[in-house]
Amino acid sequence: EKTMPAYDTVTEALKDLKARGFTTDFNISFDKLQCSRTRRCLSPEEFEIVEHHRFEGDSNPSDEEVVYAIESKDGSMKGVLVSAFGIYSDRVEDAMLKKLQVKK
Repeated sequence: EKTMPAYDTVTEALKDLKARGFTTDFNISFDKLQCSRTRRCLSPEEFEIVEHHRFEGDSNPSDEEVVYAIESKDGSMKGVLVSAFGIYSDRVEDAMLKKLQVKK
């Protein structure tokens, strides 16, 4: 089990992940991840979350954000998804939500 790097901020995490090749920006689109640049989508079974980093909001711990490092199973796409917890939950398909639920 390799240990994940520890980051102080979301910005720092994103910068380092990009430097490590996670260059695609993903957004959640209901039941898929969508690459904002190419419009290519990945369904939950097409990608793996290789690491995740959790950040609590400074003023409000419930403003938690998670940065996911994501790789498509065919290896053609590596990217990041930043999820502010709670925001998405009503607009995201269950399979996607399950996939993104990282064990504490």
